[in-house]
Amino acid sequence: MTDNKNEEALSTDASEVRLQKRERLQELVGNLFPTNFHRTITNGELMEKYADIEDGHMTGDIVTVAGRIYSSRNNGMFMDMRDAGGKVQIFTHKNNASEDVRERLQYIDIGDIIGVVGEVRRTPRGELTVNATEITMLCKTMRPMPEKFHGLTDVETRYRKRYLDLMSNEESKERLQMRAKIVSGIRRFMEDEGFLEIETPMLHPVYGGATADPFMTHHNTLDMDMYLRIAPELYLKRALVGGVSDKVFEINRNFRNEGVSTRHNPEFTMMEAYWSYHDYTDAMDLTERMFAKMANQLYGTTDVEFGDKTISFEAPFKRVPMPEAVKDATGIDFLAIDNDADAREAAKKALPGIDIDEDGTWGEMLALVFEEKAEHLLIQPSHVTHMPKDISPFAKEVPGEPRLVERFETFINGWEIANAFSELNDPVEQRARMVEQVEQAQARGEKERVLDEDFLEAMDHGMPPAAGIGIGIDRAIMLLTNAQSIRDVILFPAQKTKT
Repeated sequence: MTDNKNEEALSTDASEVRLQKRERLQELVGNLFPTNFHRTITNGELMEKYADIEDGHMTGDIVTVAGRIYSSRNNGMFMDMRDAGGKVQIFTHKNNASEDVRERLQYIDIGDIIGVVGEVRRTPRGELTVNATEITMLCKTMRPMPEKFHGLTDVETRYRKRYLDLMSNEESKERLQMRAKIVSGIRRFMEDEGFLEIETPMLHPVYGGATADPFMTHHNTLDMDMYLRIAPELYLKRALVGGVSDKVFEINRNFRNEGVSTRHNPEFTMMEAYWSYHDYTDAMDLTERMFAKMANQLYGTTDVEFGDKTISFEAPFKRVPMPEAVKDATGIDFLAIDNDADAREAAKKALPGIDIDEDGTWGEMLALVFEEKAEHLLIQPSHVTHMPKDISPFAKEVPGEPRLVERFETFINGWEIANAFSELNDPVEQRARMVEQVEQAQARGEKERVLDEDFLEAMDHGMPPAAGIGIGIDRAIMLLTNAQSIRDVILFPAQKTKT
């Protein structure tokens, strides 16, 4: 019998025993799944309120608490009960509880959810405890929890059955609770900066705003294909055109039908913002303020531990033009190269063994060499500026250098975390660049890629000069919570169907 079959057999045996206990409890108390149970205090509040009581002290305070049983000792006389906020010990003894209450203990399993009424005390050994006078079964479970001391060790099962991971792994639960605090903190930060949060469509009739493969669906009533958005950019810019606010942002999901890795999930959370009458240097300052604020709120310092590194989020971040970063890493000065063919030859020399696109442009080669040779060197927060126009269809040119644009990407730990532009607002130039982008996509076989004529019409009505910025929330949370995989910071990450 394989390990999986052994586990299934054990689970079946345990479920049969629990079913028998369920039937007996129903005979004793009736309903095992009551509609509600009103607590007077949570475990977390209990721990905070009684943190300073002395060992052996009886408080005289009667409380009503509830949670899941994590351990049981002395035939249920001592049980550890947890809720989302923490653990409290439940003590059931003949001096406090009736015989009927004590009889039920033999039918309570680890994993069951119960409610308890009793007096708060601290044991002589220092354990915060509720002396139970009443116990109410709130949910009789049919499957055992992961084994107490080893927990849930199989990585795939941890992500596939996240509820078990949360039950058995405090680190996972705390990290995902921190995620909620970080997202809330970013929202408050943006609002404090004067930005208005708006909502834009998740279903797009034309996909765009970034270069990526979309997920496609079909709307039956409208009889039209639609796409899960790969970015909210073009709708947020429409909002700037309309003037709903000079400062808009959105925190929501994007979807890209591409690879899965420790840094990529098909659906992911972005914060994207547009700031009228400002440029990409202002977006750099905003990014630095936001990360410093988040680090300080979480840890009281801008220094954050990540693996064996200490990341400093103290402003200002390093700022380096992409051609300079490539020159520092490889010795190749792309600014001295004036044509696509020579750029491809330079890339071949810098990247032996890597296939180079025979139609690759100067800017694409610069970006490729940077990606392969320079970005992994950027451990401390760094803004990589002056990026190629070839790969930046929505950014304004750098004055005096038409091959480069006013764009930056923020790298931390060698990862791209943020992407920002001085946004192009010349409608004629915007149309020309988007036409070129669509033609290139269709030449690559992306037949569904078409011009977003509605967006271009909006741009014809005039958008103010603006800075635009997108920040990858999931990767930012990875850095701020010392998580090595994006699946550790997403509650229910994408998983291949189990066969």
